[in-house]
Amino acid sequence: MPSPQTETPGLELQSPKEAEESHTPAQGSRRTSSRKEPNAHCKDGTRLGLGTLRQAFSRASQRALTQVSKEDTGLFRPSSCSLFRSFRQALDGGPAAGHVQATPEVPSGVMNGVSQQASTGAASEELKPEAEGKSVADLITERQLLAAFEQLLRLETRLVAEKASRTFEQDPTAFARRAMDVCLHYDGLAAELSAIVRETLGSDGVDAAVLVELARVVNAEEEAHPSPPDDGDFLRTPRHWRQHWEEAVRRSAQERVRRPGAGWASAAAEGASGLAQLLAELGGLVRQDLQKVRQEVQPAYAAAGFPAWEVYLRAFHSAVAQRLQELARDARGCEQLYVLLDWAANVYGSPDFLGPPGLALLAEPLPPLLAPDVWARLESDYTSFLEAKIASCFDNILQLEQSHWAAAEDPEVLQGLYQAPLSMDVHMLVAEHVKAAGAISAELEATTLRICTRALGLFVPRFEKAFLASEAVSEPHLGAYINACEELRTGILSRFPGTLEELEKPLVAATCSFQKHLLQGLQRELQPLFRVVCTRDWLTQDWLRPLMDKVVRFTGHLQRVAQPRAQTLQEVHRFVVREYLAQALRPRKRFWAMERMRGSQKMSLDAQAISDTFQGLGSEATWLDQAIQCVAEILGETYKDDIQRHLETLIRSYPDIRRDHILAILALRRLGCRRNQHLLQHTQDLLRAAAGVVGAEAPRGRVLFEEIKPSTAVRPEGAAVQEAFQALVGSVLGPQSSQCCLSWRASHPTVRLPPPV
Repeated sequence: MPSPQTETPGLELQSPKEAEESHTPAQGSRRTSSRKEPNAHCKDGTRLGLGTLRQAFSRASQRALTQVSKEDTGLFRPSSCSLFRSFRQALDGGPAAGHVQATPEVPSGVMNGVSQQASTGAASEELKPEAEGKSVADLITERQLLAAFEQLLRLETRLVAEKASRTFEQDPTAFARRAMDVCLHYDGLAAELSAIVRETLGSDGVDAAVLVELARVVNAEEEAHPSPPDDGDFLRTPRHWRQHWEEAVRRSAQERVRRPGAGWASAAAEGASGLAQLLAELGGLVRQDLQKVRQEVQPAYAAAGFPAWEVYLRAFHSAVAQRLQELARDARGCEQLYVLLDWAANVYGSPDFLGPPGLALLAEPLPPLLAPDVWARLESDYTSFLEAKIASCFDNILQLEQSHWAAAEDPEVLQGLYQAPLSMDVHMLVAEHVKAAGAISAELEATTLRICTRALGLFVPRFEKAFLASEAVSEPHLGAYINACEELRTGILSRFPGTLEELEKPLVAATCSFQKHLLQGLQRELQPLFRVVCTRDWLTQDWLRPLMDKVVRFTGHLQRVAQPRAQTLQEVHRFVVREYLAQALRPRKRFWAMERMRGSQKMSLDAQAISDTFQGLGSEATWLDQAIQCVAEILGETYKDDIQRHLETLIRSYPDIRRDHILAILALRRLGCRRNQHLLQHTQDLLRAAAGVVGAEAPRGRVLFEEIKPSTAVRPEGAAVQEAFQALVGSVLGPQSSQCCLSWRASHPTVRLPPPV
């Protein structure tokens, strides 16, 4: 805001007529040598001084004064203010008369009045045409910049000399008028320099000779005014045209950078594609302008020692940074933020953005396009949006899989394996975002990988729960998702080792869950078929063929499942043997004599068929083959002393067998009480040793009898008699006496006792 104007004693702006009367005859005689005009007043007012400057500018250089931006007005104000300060010093008797008082800005109307007065008298005579009959204003208009400056410098030197000789003691206003004319012509010349800079990158461009002359004028001004004078004379004060030129370059760069997307509505309305197009236009314009500077402008300035390339490059860099920050404030969503980051890091920051030699001419590197705090804020906003986007992408993947379930579509078979799109979708999602972030910075890549890993770790159990709760659970789908989990575990973990801790556990858990349900489906299908074991129908029917057919069909699905395929097949093998034995140790019918022999032969044939089938399918669990065969041999053994040998083989082969299992097997054979007791006592040591092996160093995964619970309704004859005798003695003599009588009962096996009451 301009401050109120202070009154200066003795300063009165005269009319043109009063000014003319105040001049000396010598000055009047010099005016008569000029060209003819209708009258003396018009003659002096139209040819000389600011009137001549205004007339010439309005005729041929209107753009130099009308196109100057608000920043250019600063070029005029220092001279005007300095003029009035110097004029006050002149009224007070020169610089030594007192300190300089602050003078407010002079309104344009007052300056016009002063310039009109300055157009008469001695000042007008000093600015008459000297170069081929051309005035300073004409020289500026025709852009004969060096000639105009040299003429102004001569006028300045003469005016300073006259001031030093106290020529203006009687008429101080004459000095003010002449100084005003010189200052305004200097400012007009500076404005023309700014106009030349503004037009340099335009469509028409500027002739190289004009640029060379501009640089020479700036150098000449610096030589003429190297430093502020000691007496504070404003006329000889450096005018800093080099700084004005650099400022004009910066304003030109800002104007050029703001042209692309001038009608851009907003980030929310245009979206990422609109922002990308705007940045593409911006990059193209900046590249084109800087190439023009390097190829055309820089050589012209280089002759005068002007670092045009560096000044222009830093100006455009600053303008682009400012424009990018404005766009960043309006950016919305993950896509727009990434477009900004990617353009700044990979397009503008690319060594090939300007082409060779690029930035090789810079004395110092450019500052970051975006300040570190701005860049960090953009990355933080991007990752915040990215978390929501990644979660949404996983939701879409789940919905896509659910649509396949609803359509009852079987998974595809690729390269002999069930293939679900789940694995490919997740791989593409993670790899795409991590790669895109890595193109911007390593820190953003690590952050994006953590976001994807955390989202995937939450998605896997949610997907598992949704699938198992659906009606699409089947061998093909279970096999496809086992393969998918295995591919994710091996693929992502091998490509991004840092995700091992977060992803290993959920992926392995999901794989085990799918394998478990795959086996449970087969078990539910096979379970009813085992009920026929150790029945009359079992002796006469080929019940094993349909069961093994289902196993073979199930194994066909396993062939399309990746690792651990062999482990799953061994689990199926173990299940069949285990369920067979569990049913045999809980028989619905007890065989006698010939039926027992037939049952032994049937069981032996079943054991051989089961072993051959699974070996043909590729099972390596050969340790299961002896279980059913040993029971079959015990059941059909005619030489009772060899039963002990079969029991020893069974106990050594399967350390998890227990006393209840031995009792159930002996119940099938129906031996006498004394022999059962003898066999139990003999095997007791072996059972204790087997229990120690199971607890210490049993082979991993070799569990069979531990999962079999024999029926309590079937007891061997000797054990039933022993328990009945112990109960009877205990009821009569007490619990202490019952144990003592066991040895007597063992020595009298033929004595039959009544059933316990």
